[in-house]
Amino acid sequence: MGATPAAATDQPLHNITYRARIDGVARGALITYKINDTQVQSADPTMLPGRVFEAQSVLSDASLAGMQVSVQWPYGANLHCEILVDDAVVAQADQFIRPRLTHADDDPDYGKLFCGAPLIKPAGVTTSGAPVAPAPTVPAAPVAEPPSA
Repeated sequence: MGATPAAATDQPLHNITYRARIDGVARGALITYKINDTQVQSADPTMLPGRVFEAQSVLSDASLAGMQVSVQWPYGANLHCEILVDDAVVAQADQFIRPRLTHADDDPDYGKLFCGAPLIKPAGVTTSGAPVAPAPTVPAAPVAEPPSA
């Protein structure tokens, strides 16, 4: 018997389940999560207290699973998220976001709950986590002076 294409893959695929809950009266819920190894997707469901948002994806590297749950300013609520990899909980977070009268200019992540891996790769870091060497700089060509009259 010959090998099947599925058996020839280097890494097994992992079933990822993202769950989010927002307990409180808050508008503008936004849930962002990894849908594959390189892309994210956002959903803006109507979240009533006790309602659970759930999404499924498949990743080749389970350590890339991550999500973010947020509510709009000035609202406050209890935020909850969890990530399951192959039906086992691998990340879980809870945070109370208190209502604010003024916008949090000093904290761009106010109103957000992060769970699991970062959704985007920081600049200068490879997938393995090793720093990327800076690109060599090329000196600018000298500017020619116009001929004098």
